[in-house]
Amino acid sequence: MDKLIIKGSADLRGEISIKGSKNSALPIMVSALLSENTLKLSNIPKLDDIKNMSLLLRNYGAIIKSNGANLELNCKKIVNRDADYDVVRKMRASVLILGPLLARFGKAKISLPGGCAIGTRPIDIHLDGLKKLGANFTVENGYVVGEVNNQLIGNHIKLSFPSVGATENIMMAAVRAQGKTIIENAAMEPEIVDLVDSLNKMGSKINISNKGIIKITGVKKLTKSNHKILSDRIVAGTFIIAAVMLNKKFKVKEVEPQNLKALISSLKMMGANIKIEKNIIHILPTTKLNGIKIQTSPYPGFPTDLQAQMMALMSLAEGNSQIKENIFENRFMHVPELNRLGAKIKVQKDMAYITGSRNFKGAQVMASDLRASVSLVLAALCAEGESEINRVYHLDRGYEKIENTLGKLGPSIKRKKY
Repeated sequence: MDKLIIKGSADLRGEISIKGSKNSALPIMVSALLSENTLKLSNIPKLDDIKNMSLLLRNYGAIIKSNGANLELNCKKIVNRDADYDVVRKMRASVLILGPLLARFGKAKISLPGGCAIGTRPIDIHLDGLKKLGANFTVENGYVVGEVNNQLIGNHIKLSFPSVGATENIMMAAVRAQGKTIIENAAMEPEIVDLVDSLNKMGSKINISNKGIIKITGVKKLTKSNHKILSDRIVAGTFIIAAVMLNKKFKVKEVEPQNLKALISSLKMMGANIKIEKNIIHILPTTKLNGIKIQTSPYPGFPTDLQAQMMALMSLAEGNSQIKENIFENRFMHVPELNRLGAKIKVQKDMAYITGSRNFKGAQVMASDLRASVSLVLAALCAEGESEINRVYHLDRGYEKIENTLGKLGPSIKRKKY
């Protein structure tokens, strides 16, 4: 197992280019199951989740060729197998194979998914939507078994919550269903739009509105296509917050600023000095940061995936801050570890109360999930002395080796085995 050794009072200089989004790449990779033709993807990030998804798809017989940031997937000769628990337990996105397999084979069996331990994250919304397309489900010995009597049939589906995964799963199934499907209260995240863009390049007929409505007309077959993965707004946001915390002049490049409006607005409210230029975000030093109140919510609201990083920043700002977590019921697992580094944060149910003007001090801490782990990295960079962050395999699921990205731009970040 790996750990990171981070020296505090870090420098940060220059610029960083943002690679493709994990949360966009994973469902688009899965969408290859819908087609007998080749899907070529570019701007693929080098992450453990990408490796695990490739392993899962290969288990079904997918032929995958990888060349740097390019990935070529062909699922012409796939076979319908049980989704292996050892792979599925490692990432939540595995459940997305349900829709495509049901559409292609009329039957699917996968282990209940894993991923980060940030809440129960039930897949009920996925199953309810797929049921309305004609699938029937049972749960047997930790596996979800789905069957379709004949063919999936388009339907009008209103989601109880705008779940990103459920929207993706239902939408992919509907692409090969007979007739028209309408999804109401659908998730509107940029990663959803990217999946729609890729599916339409494959020959799907999908129309998405900004009112949370997605209309799909089913097609019988899909064509070969090429698609460039959207840049990762969460990684971009993380590095923007890092620069604000370190109070350094820094550039974050190859990013879509419109996808980070909620973050940028919140940072400016705190007093951060941020300038936007097309696909570049400039962070400039500032004299003072103030505490604020935020709450997480589905896009275009403040993303839950940046909540932990924001909490680390709030600990340095003057005055007190508050965060209300509306998406996941157990996403404050980083709080005890940030407190070990010198933060003063109290949690009551879905509320976190952050005391500002704290000084982080180096300590040994342990990562509990993907975004929690990077919040500890940010705090450690600002701390006095040296910190050790254990269980960084969580970090590697969503950030390319941070010692080789951010670590090359001033901070001292070293990886060691333990």
